[in-house]
Amino acid sequence: MAIEQAIFRRSELLLGDDAMNRIAEKRVIIFGVGGVGSWCAESLVRSGIRKLTIVDSDRVCITNINRQLMATTKTVGQVKVDVLKERLLTINPSAEITALQQIFTAETAESFQLDTYDYIIDAIDSLKDKALLILMATSLSSLRGARFFSSMGAALKLDPTRIRIAEFWKVTGDPLARALRNRFKRDKVFPKHKFQCVYSDELLENKKPIDPDDKGNGTIAHITAIFGFMLAGLVIQDAVNA
Repeated sequence: MAIEQAIFRRSELLLGDDAMNRIAEKRVIIFGVGGVGSWCAESLVRSGIRKLTIVDSDRVCITNINRQLMATTKTVGQVKVDVLKERLLTINPSAEITALQQIFTAETAESFQLDTYDYIIDAIDSLKDKALLILMATSLSSLRGARFFSSMGAALKLDPTRIRIAEFWKVTGDPLARALRNRFKRDKVFPKHKFQCVYSDELLENKKPIDPDDKGNGTIAHITAIFGFMLAGLVIQDAVNA
């Protein structure tokens, strides 16, 4: 505990003991620990979150190295959540990190027990699974006060000054947000609660053809990291002001 107190001495100077104690008691779950979610996890642990669950089914691949926190030439092939957990515990050995090599789908959704968390973070890429998480998490938010924050698309961006936070229905210029809204309107099923999103209205084009074996759009570290840090900032700010 003495080590932990030393780790967060500068944070305590800024926030005070009461706020740091509140932060330490919050339970957070992050879905997706790629270019956005991995940086979010790191920032949360460095800010005093001790109870964190990270969810991702993938292994590190070489194309992750340009933007994902735990991706290096030495970790290629390893399970993402396991590598990230190991890193997070080197930051705060007292943290309670639960690593789940799983994917959030209609079949697995109930197993995550979303109602046991104070904060639910969405950094999912899949449109179908992201839409489901939004619907389930906002339903919980209406019932018990759990806070939900979501990342929109971080690919095809370069300008950090265009990254913003807005309520979901007020997000502009983001194709992923547009696709989600169209899906909700088509299905006539809507989020039960307003929620904040990190997004950018910038949309560039790939300079080269997409690799058919990879299929991902162009991304770069400073953008995905800022998305992740802003999600973490929403959590910490909310916990401080609780």
